[in-house]
Amino acid sequence: MTNYLDFERPLAEIEGKAEELRAMARQNEEMDIEAEAAALDKKAGNLLKDLYKDLTPWRKCQVARHADRPHCKDYIEALFTEYTPLAGDRNFADDHAVMGGLARFNDQPVIVLGQEKGHDTKSRIERNFGMARPEGYRKAVRLMEMAEKFGLPVITLVDTSGAYPGKGAEERGQSEAIARSTEKCLQIGVPVISVIIGEGGSGGAVAFATANRLAMLEHSVYSVISPEGCASILWKDAAKMREAAEALRLTAQDLKKLGVADHVINEPLGGAHRDRDAAMQAVGDAIEKMLSELSGKTGKELISDRRKKFLDVGSKGLAA
Repeated sequence: MTNYLDFERPLAEIEGKAEELRAMARQNEEMDIEAEAAALDKKAGNLLKDLYKDLTPWRKCQVARHADRPHCKDYIEALFTEYTPLAGDRNFADDHAVMGGLARFNDQPVIVLGQEKGHDTKSRIERNFGMARPEGYRKAVRLMEMAEKFGLPVITLVDTSGAYPGKGAEERGQSEAIARSTEKCLQIGVPVISVIIGEGGSGGAVAFATANRLAMLEHSVYSVISPEGCASILWKDAAKMREAAEALRLTAQDLKKLGVADHVINEPLGGAHRDRDAAMQAVGDAIEKMLSELSGKTGKELISDRRKKFLDVGSKGLAA
């Protein structure tokens, strides 16, 4: 069953009518509804193209948050082999919001890391909706140190609304853990590749995305704050999230112009959730391309490349 976003309601009506006709035909084999259903399919296809032809930043936020988009676990299962999860920060606990471990990508040993949001109520609660606690970032630091020790590229899959803001997380040093993870991304002498697969929210995303190469899915977003949070602070009204989304320049297209993102990965028409396999394959192709770009570089060259990338961020400018 397709979950439709608010702006997709006209599409839901048309596709719903086509499905109703086919359901009636399944119950009565004498009914010939294929021509009418095909006409509705064509109308729905044209409407889908129109809806996604020029999405506003706020609508891109909605697509990026779609519950049916492939999540970190889906990408690991589809793109990596011999995945061996590693748990715990060797200090306090294991954070289930952060997945990570040893794996092979195209038979090349790598460390893969990412935030997992979960796909139903039970898994979302277990994964804390993809919002990592300090132990999650410390687990990431531990795995990045392992990657450097054994000369393994680090691949991160970012999908979080932000780090968990709970009292316990703050007591255990949330901001320090995020800073240490960001610092470790900058320091290690192995390729670091990051893909924003949904939401890239605040420092919780930066701690995983401070990479040599950053790719973003076409309808993903990456921002210092959510549009709702920004609107609440600037206008004291979360309902102004549409204006905030415009001002934040959080889309993949804007961030490519600014030099924050290196690649924009095309999604299937209607978003990654409409054709999960195609979306995951496109991400795999992008990771392969980025690894190829960094192959042959020494540790010092990789660190220098990363440093230059972040010193240059924003230097291109973006017209208001």
